[in-house]
Amino acid sequence: MTPFAYSKPEAIDEAVRLAGPDSLFIAGGTNLVDLMKENLVRPKRLIDINALPLRDVTATAEGGLRIGALVGNAELAWHPEVERRYPLLAQALLSGASPQVRNMASAGGNLLQRTRCHYFYDAQVPCNKREPGSGCPARAGLNRNHALFGASEHCVAVHPSDFCVALAALDAEVIITGLQGERRVAMSDFHRLPGDTPQRDTVLEPGELILAIELPAEDFASHHAYLKLRDRASFAFALVSVAAALQLDENGQIHQARIALGGVAHKPWRRVDVEASLVGQVATPEHFEAAAELLLKDAQPLAHNAFKVELARRAVVRALSTAAEGARP
Repeated sequence: MTPFAYSKPEAIDEAVRLAGPDSLFIAGGTNLVDLMKENLVRPKRLIDINALPLRDVTATAEGGLRIGALVGNAELAWHPEVERRYPLLAQALLSGASPQVRNMASAGGNLLQRTRCHYFYDAQVPCNKREPGSGCPARAGLNRNHALFGASEHCVAVHPSDFCVALAALDAEVIITGLQGERRVAMSDFHRLPGDTPQRDTVLEPGELILAIELPAEDFASHHAYLKLRDRASFAFALVSVAAALQLDENGQIHQARIALGGVAHKPWRRVDVEASLVGQVATPEHFEAAAELLLKDAQPLAHNAFKVELARRAVVRALSTAAEGARP
């Protein structure tokens, strides 16, 4: 392992001052330590943020929920307010990784996971995400798990998180701080498409730190579903995942709809125009099928992942149908 300096600040402003272009923050380390072991990242300084006061889950003035960046994934999934008000989020968290990893992983760190593209993890082959300009062997290589949307000639990798897919569907915001002060970013804007800079996964600037995630007050607790399709039943990343949430009136007419896909793009994939097409419709499989067709009509499959288009179409219909049935006691 490449030598590095280690710091453990006890205040947020101290952590931000220590940060620089060659430093990285570490919390649970469930992804970062693996990357360092493989020499895929080589920070000159690790800044351990576990002593910072970022472990609370609190109500916001607007009636939503603020989740500190250091809240553990397991703790968050079983938090009473998350289970009661945001069960979609709890489902997504519990579908990810293993109990041991969920016990270590943090909410903020979950947002910063790197892709699990096998070319990215193989230091012996080129990868534009690791070394810009070196090439993307996945485009012409084995790309079964890769993107249907938003890819570029420089990168076709997908974002791995389940948590982020649910956060995107729920219109969450990410609270960030840095030397320039605090700012908010909508979850749907936090991750970037690869374009010609695939090495940048998010809109975070060097040295910026995630403080919290905020969920709005909007209630989708009665009609929601998180569906994750993968090669094995546990500890596997999604081929396709769907976070679906509905608000229905007493006649079964859709007042609001949310659909976010995972496993298909460099970020959670959401189309607000598709969601709008469902508003005013009765919650039926026929209307869900029409929405799925619209959502997937611009898919650009690669040589080995065309099956994901039909997989995603069926998954969207199933997730929306499950959401429409309502939460079970």
